[in-house]
Amino acid sequence: MPDLQILSPDGKSQVIALQTQRITLGRSTASDLSFPDDNGLSRQHLAIEPDGDGWVVSDLASKNGTILNGNRVTGKTALKPGDRVMAGHLILVYDSSTLRQSRPVVIFDPNEDDGEVITSSSTVITDLAGAIRTDQSVDPQGAAAAQISALVRAGNELAGHRPLPELFNFILELAIGAVKADRGVLMTIEEDGELLVRSNKGEGFHISTAVRDRVLTTGSSVLVRDTSIDDAFRERRSIVEQNIRTLMAVPLQTRDQIIGIIYVDSPSLVRQFTRDDLNLLTVMANVAAIRIEHTRFAEMEQARKLMARDLEQAAEIQRQFLPATAPPVGGLDLAGHNAPCRTVGGDYFDFFPYDGNRVAMVLGDVSGKGMPASLLMMGLQARVQVLAEEPRDLAEVMSKLNRITSANCPSNRFITLFFCILDGDTGELTYCNAGHNPPIIVRADGSRELVPGGGPVIGILASVEYHALKTRLEHGDTLVIYSDGITEAADVTGEEFETDRLGKAVAKCRDLPAGAIVEEVNRAVSEFTAGVPQGDDITMIVARRL
Repeated sequence: MPDLQILSPDGKSQVIALQTQRITLGRSTASDLSFPDDNGLSRQHLAIEPDGDGWVVSDLASKNGTILNGNRVTGKTALKPGDRVMAGHLILVYDSSTLRQSRPVVIFDPNEDDGEVITSSSTVITDLAGAIRTDQSVDPQGAAAAQISALVRAGNELAGHRPLPELFNFILELAIGAVKADRGVLMTIEEDGELLVRSNKGEGFHISTAVRDRVLTTGSSVLVRDTSIDDAFRERRSIVEQNIRTLMAVPLQTRDQIIGIIYVDSPSLVRQFTRDDLNLLTVMANVAAIRIEHTRFAEMEQARKLMARDLEQAAEIQRQFLPATAPPVGGLDLAGHNAPCRTVGGDYFDFFPYDGNRVAMVLGDVSGKGMPASLLMMGLQARVQVLAEEPRDLAEVMSKLNRITSANCPSNRFITLFFCILDGDTGELTYCNAGHNPPIIVRADGSRELVPGGGPVIGILASVEYHALKTRLEHGDTLVIYSDGITEAADVTGEEFETDRLGKAVAKCRDLPAGAIVEEVNRAVSEFTAGVPQGDDITMIVARRL
């Protein structure tokens, strides 16, 4: 049976033996081969399946497509040993065992060696010191040896660990010293495409745009031996004023990307740059570019780890701001739940018990996700706790909360909020809805209805005045307040869970305790999404009147 070798961007690989069944690959955990962290993959990206005596690959309408040996897969396409399939950031090699078996085997046979190093007129023995020796009286190829010496030094020095600013300066120093230039500049390409000077020796560089574009677009290295006899340069005012006679420009190029340029020049022809100098500078720039990229990746990884640690600490703080359990209130059974889709989230819920078996319940959803939404949520929580500490007119509380929030909320952010007070003795529900999903009431007989009415979202118009509305829960009725992370949870086809499915899920378990209803809703959502990564924070409050 053939196999499938999967190569990841981090250099790791795994080999999957292809048996007789169809294999799917994608971001969804419902796929046979799941890579949930690869954002270049679709939920269901591709399939590999047997076809006759061989295997075929097909794209499952993925967003970024499936590439086979450089060509986009448009239908079922037969695979041949050694074929390379690209999907997201993964490379899949089909029947890689055939390639491994065809590689030559090298054997070092001790029977052919008597322990002595063979020497003859055709054998040269040297060591590192001999390889970099530059005494031309001994070595007529001293110039070449000097270049080897420069490359060895560059390799040794660049193997160390330096922060990027120091690394840029060191690379330019090495480059100028290696080719004996008088001055130079190192620039990198930024995300906006502009060149940023990272290190320089000398001032007032006037670099030909033609030279720059040739280096950056084609990866070519450019040498101008003598500008005074070169038609393209001898009439340039900048060249004449700076007395530039010889110059070179080479790309900072990794294996598949140009990340910058090194430019050097000299005002005299006491030592004219040569082709060997150009070759040397080109190789050094390549070594330097790889070192720069490795350092960048290392710094990015370190920053990512620090961010992950900070986010985890922020998540722990946020969890402490949300109620661990619902308070006991006579005549009611209460439960709450929050599950952020990222480490920290923007959903908020809380309980505020009052005398007389009354409880205030609030559930809010800050627009956006991640840390910005989390910070706004914590600010909202602090304001709500102050305003809801004592029972008062609910409409007044909502209007004041909106005025305070509008004064501190960024213009591109807002908050949806449902705020209510439920009386455990009478079942009276007083509420204000600020643009939030209408809660569901599941009656004791299994019928369902949405809590009607509401006003605009919080945080945009400070002048909005809210009005309180009323309804009633009878004995055995269940109130479910929820965020849109539940109703907008999607399956692999993109279909959403929606309010109707939520109501049905609650109706099926309406006689269970509130905490069990929360668990059943979560289970129903999980089964519906079938392993699709959670796209939004999931938050709910369940209140049953006993």
